[in-house]
Order: sequence, then C-alpha cells, then structure tokens
Amino acid sequence: MAKIILKFEQSVLKEVPLSQGVVTIGRLPDNVIHIANLAVSGHHAKTYWDGEKSVIEDNNSLNGTYVNKHRVSKAELKDGDEVLVGKHTLSFNDEWHEGAPGAPAAEHKPTVPQMQATMVLDTKKAKEMLAMAAAARTGTPPPPATHDAPAAPPPPAHVEPPAPPKERIGMFTVLDGKTDAPSYVLGKMCVIGKSDMASIKLKGFFAPNMAALINKRDGKYFIAASEAKIKVRINGQEIAGQKELHEGDVVEVAGIKLNFGFQE
Repeated sequence: MAKIILKFEQSVLKEVPLSQGVVTIGRLPDNVIHIANLAVSGHHAKTYWDGEKSVIEDNNSLNGTYVNKHRVSKAELKDGDEVLVGKHTLSFNDEWHEGAPGAPAAEHKPTVPQMQATMVLDTKKAKEMLAMAAAARTGTPPPPATHDAPAAPPPPAHVEPPAPPKERIGMFTVLDGKTDAPSYVLGKMCVIGKSDMASIKLKGFFAPNMAALINKRDGKYFIAASEAKIKVRINGQEIAGQKELHEGDVVEVAGIKLNFGFQE
C-alpha cells in the first residue's frame, strides 16, 4: 500500500494512505495534510492516482514543490521519493502495489476559509511555529523562542565630554624701537600709537597717535594700518588692508619692530 509520510527534521508528524483518493496539501485547515506554516501556500499541492502511478502536482504555490530537490509542477512519485513543501518533507512509501486501484473517491471540497498571503519564512521561524503547534496539542509549554535580532546593548557608560580647547592669547615682544613696555598681551582690540587709548604705546616726538589696529576674530589676530600713509610690514613684506598674524611673525610699523606669538 502506498502512503505519504509528513516529516519535519526527521520527526514523523503524520502518515496518510493514498487509497483515499486525492490528498491535498496546504496551510489551510481544509487540506488532508494540513501544514500550519506561512511558508506553505493555502492549497500548496496535491497527490493522486493517475492510472497505475501516483502523481504529485503543485498548485502554483509561491515557494514551489520539490521532488528530490528539483522543483516540479507535476511529477510521478516513486518509492523513497522525498517531496519538500515549505520546510517540511513528505516521504512517498510504496510498500506494496498490485495494479491500479479502483476509481478514486470523489474529492472532498469543504467550504474554503479566506485565503491569506503566503510569506517566505526562514528555518528558525518554521521551527518555532512547529514547536508552538506541538505544545498546543500536548499541553506542554513550548521552548523559549529565539530571535535573530541581537540583544539590546547595555547602556553606555557615562563619558565626560571633552573639554573645549583652551583659547590662545596673543602677545607682542618688542625687538626694536621705543615703547613703554618690553612686551604686550593682546586683547580683542588693540591700538599701536602714542595716543592715550593706545594699548601698545609709542614714544618719540614724531610717533603717530594711531599707527595700526589689531583685532581678534574666531581665535585669530589681524593687523592693519590705521591710515593709508602708514606702512605696515610683516616679515619684511608691506601689507595692504588686514593681514592675519601667525606665530613668529615680525611686524614693523612706526619705527618699532615686534615679534608676534602666543602665551604658553
């Protein structure tokens, strides 16, 4: 007698003799072989006698029907053939066959419940669903489910934000010329000249009241002549307009020579 054996991972779930006529296979409960797995279509495939041979036929399922690892739309079944439906294996066992059987019984077609879309599931998910179904039948709690998503990482340890970079303060060191101090720390706005408002005071009868202006923007220092007739040189080169100062620059203006740098 020929029969179909439903297996999952070498475990026998169900045996169905083929003498009962058309055997339907699918996810919906009206199938003779009911496989509650979303990788299986509602009416996935069917087996039946065709003359003197048993045949399996795919019902245009989403994930296909495979006989001995080959996808088929319709194929004759021989003893020992293995049919893959979703993640389940159907083994065809023809223990004894003697001529064609009688006319198959009429196919039973109960009311079909509403179809749902078939989803392609991985093996791990299929195992979980099978374990849950088995637990429901036996009344035993199912094993804990596993998930592909990684465990949430522990909260990060508190890290102090990096301290903002220390603002560098510029300064001038007098190399040559008459001034009231040997060095000067620069603020946001400085004046080189003889006037009372000058930060870097010049000495001498002919010294201009305002020779040059130094201002600080975004941590950088810029110098410019206060009047067009006054010449400002940086490293021996006369400048026009404002010019950024860099550490080590030598500034010449109104008869004095200054070295620019930053405080340590």
